[in-house]
Amino acid sequence: MTETEIREIVKKQRNYFNSGVTLNVGFRLNAISRLKACIQKHEQEISNALKKDLGKSDFEGYMCETGMTLSEISFMQKHTRAFARERTTWTPLAQFCSRSFEKPSPYGVVLIMSPWNYPFMLSMEPLVDALAAGNTVVLKPSAYSPYTSELIVKLIRECFDDSYVTVITGGREENQFLLQEHFDYIFFTGSKSVGREVMKHASAHLTPVTLELGGKSPCLVDRTANLRLAARRIVFGKFLNCGQTCVAPDYIYCDPVIKDELIRQIRIQIRKQFGNVPLQNPNYGKIINEKHFERIRGLIDPSKVVSGGHVNPDTLQIEPTVMDDVTFEDAIMQEEIFGPVLPVLTWDSLDGAVRKINSMEHPLALYLFTRSKGAVRMVTSKCGFGGGCINDTIIHLATSEMGFGGFGESGMGSYHGKKGFQTFSHYKSIVDKKLWLDLPMRYQPYRKLYDKLIHLFLR
Repeated sequence: MTETEIREIVKKQRNYFNSGVTLNVGFRLNAISRLKACIQKHEQEISNALKKDLGKSDFEGYMCETGMTLSEISFMQKHTRAFARERTTWTPLAQFCSRSFEKPSPYGVVLIMSPWNYPFMLSMEPLVDALAAGNTVVLKPSAYSPYTSELIVKLIRECFDDSYVTVITGGREENQFLLQEHFDYIFFTGSKSVGREVMKHASAHLTPVTLELGGKSPCLVDRTANLRLAARRIVFGKFLNCGQTCVAPDYIYCDPVIKDELIRQIRIQIRKQFGNVPLQNPNYGKIINEKHFERIRGLIDPSKVVSGGHVNPDTLQIEPTVMDDVTFEDAIMQEEIFGPVLPVLTWDSLDGAVRKINSMEHPLALYLFTRSKGAVRMVTSKCGFGGGCINDTIIHLATSEMGFGGFGESGMGSYHGKKGFQTFSHYKSIVDKKLWLDLPMRYQPYRKLYDKLIHLFLR
């Protein structure tokens, strides 16, 4: 799509927003209801597209993408009217007699840029939140997941006029054209390097942004943990979508006393969950493209592999792989892995592990496996991270009742449920002053009596 065509789309959406039609809450609810019906109608097509792009099974595709999107829509159908209401706040005595309130209002024309690893869910969930808040949306899915992107185009055209919601496909050129436009809000999910570019371009128009990025999310395991259950849940979270999950446990950081047994339990769980030959498992996915396949393969040190390590270049598959005796100086610890390779490191003490994690870039997620309440208090209080789980992985993002987002280098802002509505809304602070009383003390000329009264009111 050309720069001129993109500019016309943004102009058309701005005119549509300025007509005021999206301010009506009933209109918004009708829009997300249409989207829900359309998704349900095309469930199998969505599953097929995810299979072609990432090798996802029907079950995984529904559990991690379609089902989560439908759940977010259902949540917004129940709560949007309440979220959109004005909220009365306390009025100080100095403003007597007035009513103070906050009024949620949509930003306007929103740009949503989504990634390839969960191409349907990470496009649709922020779209649902933006529509519930009353915005118009330009949606830009990733060029790396073409089958899902094409299907998203089909669904959106079936549901909405392009003056309300439109999808722009393409690659870097289209991204650059979009980022040169003046949007009222930009929501980006992807890598830190691209996130910096998004923020740089947004600053030209002083456009607010939400950045959902990533990072090396640690998985801490202490000597009190239930190792069998920890291994089961770590294997699930790490190798889901072949490790191509922004909140996947990037590495294990554990007590050296339990390291060998933990690795043994992880190897058992890999066989249980993926079979003796994972690359022949029809429900085991693939790496998105050759570029990322070669990058991940290059991070594997064969001398440190204790489980897995086999690859298939023809199918772009890397089997679940565990590496032992890894240090923070190794190549695999210099970048986010974003693939099915799990390095294991050990600490001298949990307190030392916390200091080490805090010396690095803030991760998007942190996981702690322990039976110690003291360990939970220390790690959750002292460590900086976006969100996480105690004695599990991944599941903290699978709810509309809590916000999901990054912290520091792993992003800014959050969404899901009420947080999503708030992200795409500006809250106007308004004082409605009554006409029947007008206290003279704020007007000149100032008098000594007024000076005493103003000190009384504002104390």
